[in-house]
Amino acid sequence: MVRLACLAIGYLFGIFQTAYIYGRMHGIDIREYGSGNAGTTNALRVLGKKAGLIVFLGDVAKTVLSVVAVRLLFGASHPDMLPLLGIYAAAGAILGHNFPVQLGFKGGKGIACTAGLIATLGPVVIVLEAVTFLITVAVTRYVSLGSILVVIELVVCLAVLGQNGYYGMSQGHLLEFYAVAACLSAMAVYRHRANIRRLLNGTESKVFQKKSES
Repeated sequence: MVRLACLAIGYLFGIFQTAYIYGRMHGIDIREYGSGNAGTTNALRVLGKKAGLIVFLGDVAKTVLSVVAVRLLFGASHPDMLPLLGIYAAAGAILGHNFPVQLGFKGGKGIACTAGLIATLGPVVIVLEAVTFLITVAVTRYVSLGSILVVIELVVCLAVLGQNGYYGMSQGHLLEFYAVAACLSAMAVYRHRANIRRLLNGTESKVFQKKSES
C-alpha cells in the first residue's frame, strides 16, 4: 500500500507540465511544435536556451520534491526502505510527466525527471551519470543518445552500488529497487524509439548545430 501511495504522490508532482505551461505563457502549445514532445529538448529547440533551462530545472525539481515528500512522510515508519520508496515516488513523477491525465496523457519522455531521480541517489551516481551525458553530447551533439546511455547506465550503477551496501537495504528491497529502475530505463528507451531510428539512419537532429552543418 505504501508503494502505491508513493507512486500517487509522485504522479501528482509529475503532472505539473513545465514545458506546456511555459509554452502557454508564450502563446503556444509546445506539443504542436518541433518533435511534439513536452520536454526540455523540444523547449530548447522551439523556444530557446532560456526556455530549455527553465523547463529542465522545473522537471528536475518536481521529481526531487516528490522524493523529498515521501522521505518526510515515511522516513520514520519505513527507515529500512527509504531509497526504494523514493524510486517509487520518482517513478510516479516520471509517469505523471510522460502521461499527464489533464493533457490527454500526452507529455514528455521523462529524461529531465530521471535527472531529478539521479539527483536523489547520491554523489557517486550523480557524477557518473553527469559525466556520461556531458561527454556523449559534447562529442556527438545528440541529446537523445546521451539520454539513452544515461538511463541504461543508471541500472548498472544502482546494481553495483546496491550490492556493495551503498543504499543499506535488504536484498529483497534491493532487487525490487533494481526492478523499478530497469522498468524506468526500458520505458525511457522505448519512448526514444523514433530517435533511435533516426540515429541509425543518420537523420537525428543535433543540438547547437549551425545551419551550414544541417
